Amino acid sequence: MKSFDSFVQARGGTRRLRPWRGAFLPVVLLAGCLGLGRTAPAQTVPDADAGGARLSVGGTASAFDLGYGQVKILGASAFVDADTLRHFGFEGEARWLQFHVAPWNKGPAADENASTYMVGVRYSRYYGRFQPYAKGMVGFGMFNYPYNLGSETDLVVAPGGGFDYRLTRRIRLRAVDFEYQMWPQFHYGMMSTFGVSTGIKVKIF
Repeated sequence: MKSFDSFVQARGGTRRLRPWRGAFLPVVLLAGCLGLGRTAPAQTVPDADAGGARLSVGGTASAFDLGYGQVKILGASAFVDADTLRHFGFEGEARWLQFHVAPWNKGPAADENASTYMVGVRYSRYYGRFQPYAKGMVGFGMFNYPYNLGSETDLVVAPGGGFDYRLTRRIRLRAVDFEYQMWPQFHYGMMSTFGVSTGIKVKIF
């Protein structure tokens, strides 16, 4: 300290260093440390390794084989996916099967249609742009009989799976979604319905 005081006195007589000059170096060092601390967390984390959740919505076109009368039928669906990015997530889905495929459907079968409303869990993984998944759904279905003779609402259980393909940061192609529906309370005994869907999925956040 003596040599430093002597240097100060030699440069400015008996003047002392101004207070702000003495604090300048610690402030610069502190700012540098804070800057480094903020830079590390700001680095981008790949989707496959990130935590948190992601919410997406989408819609598909569907082709199904109804178990009652073996009717080939087309329809549409809307869905919501909530993924945790740690493989497990949830899905909600509404599907409307209304449009018949000629020439298989003739006569009274033209009045037959079905709609389902289900929720469930899904398990998915990431492989580059691909996201294969498996799901298990449960909910209820509404079935309309030929000739409009009646309708019923039953429990529906549906395992399934498929894969999405990332087109952009927010948009994914639902390349294929397979679903096997079981209607255990159907009036004429358990009815099995199966089909495939394809469509678009959009990331909300």
